[in-house]
Amino acid sequence: MKYTTRRHFIKTTAAAAAASSAIAAPAIAKDAKSPSDRVRIGLVGFGGRMRGHAGSLCEMTKTDNVEIAAVCDCDKRKLDAVETHTPGLKGMKFKRYDDQRKLFDDKSIDAVTFATQDHWHALQTIWACQAGKDVYIEKPASHNIWEGRKMVEAARKYNRMVQTGTQNRSSPNVVEGIRKLKEGVIGKPYMARGMTYKCRGNLGKHNPCPVPEGLDWDAWVGPAKMVEFSNFQHRRWYWISNFASGDIANQTTHDIDIIRWGLDLDTMPNLMMSLGGRYLPGDTDDADTPNTQSFMCHWDDRQVHVTFEVRHWYSNNEARMGEKYPFVSPDQCVGVIFYGEKGYMIIPDYSSYYTFMGIKHEPGPCKFNAQPIDWWTESIPHFQNWVKAIRARDHKVLNADIEEGHLSTGVCHLAKISNAVKRSLRFDPKKEQFIDDAEATKMLKREYRQPYVVPEVV
Repeated sequence: MKYTTRRHFIKTTAAAAAASSAIAAPAIAKDAKSPSDRVRIGLVGFGGRMRGHAGSLCEMTKTDNVEIAAVCDCDKRKLDAVETHTPGLKGMKFKRYDDQRKLFDDKSIDAVTFATQDHWHALQTIWACQAGKDVYIEKPASHNIWEGRKMVEAARKYNRMVQTGTQNRSSPNVVEGIRKLKEGVIGKPYMARGMTYKCRGNLGKHNPCPVPEGLDWDAWVGPAKMVEFSNFQHRRWYWISNFASGDIANQTTHDIDIIRWGLDLDTMPNLMMSLGGRYLPGDTDDADTPNTQSFMCHWDDRQVHVTFEVRHWYSNNEARMGEKYPFVSPDQCVGVIFYGEKGYMIIPDYSSYYTFMGIKHEPGPCKFNAQPIDWWTESIPHFQNWVKAIRARDHKVLNADIEEGHLSTGVCHLAKISNAVKRSLRFDPKKEQFIDDAEATKMLKREYRQPYVVPEVV
């Protein structure tokens, strides 16, 4: 029985920390060569999002000369059930690792794709780059702004192809929509608005219990503050600030990335103002990230207004997104609206765009798929782009290079910090530092738990 009492929890945690302090990061590759024509990929983290990674890559083994060479999870139950999790893996020969550092040390593996908790993304990416692996990292790229920049530094230092999982950048229809936006289909844009309205409900309570057999809880918690295990901590990590940033950086990263891309906003903003909190029905659960939040941000050199809003309870639709143009289901209004001098454009999912012209909102150019999104394989174009960059050894080939992922995630982190201090913030996007604000500056970085420390020098 683990962590059944607070005294036992503290004693066991201390022992685990002492034992793990001797664990080193993977050895830095001395010669990070280009992979062979066949790209051998390791998969790390078999939660829900890995379904899309593995499903897409399984299809690519038939057409793109890639091989799924290894799978890894610190939960033995998940590791034993990867074929059930992803039926496409049945019959394939691959190695199984319960420690990602062993996978990084495997010189036969060229690249690694991660579908893990946000708080792990930076260290995993850095370790993999140091080991000579190319990386596909899920969004949001980082847990804070400082470590996001370290991810970019590692990618450049070791010449690694690091793709962020903002797959809209590889969606043919969305690519067409952004091209038309820049060509002036709605005229000069003056505003962009994004929204994430998903009825999340009450997320429940934290009730400590023994760590399940086969789960390495120390490895799962990794760089975060050690906490007692419960299904709430394990399953609701998206909404716990120790592990993630809530929806202000979860779904929001996708849509802020579209806004930055469409408006050519190539830095974080100069000014951010955000307010929010946990309201009905989340005011009685144990999540600690806002379920209702709004922000506005401004770029000093651009005449454009950018806003965003998150809601987790009953809400209206906007621009008929979630009604005629649903994201997944009618209870989810998710997407982006670009407003211009001739009309407006909506991007309501990962595979479509629509335009509406003039005061009567007459339908204009659009592109959409007749069939609903297949979440098992919708990321194929994004993974294909990643593999293309791996073979070219050129990060400029990437549609969502880690620099873009860092900047889009950084906008979300600025909103998170502004909400925490309850005031607007001035920011220097070149230095990636707040201007004369010591309180906000402390939130650019977090404290890391030994030995899972993001290094100052990557």
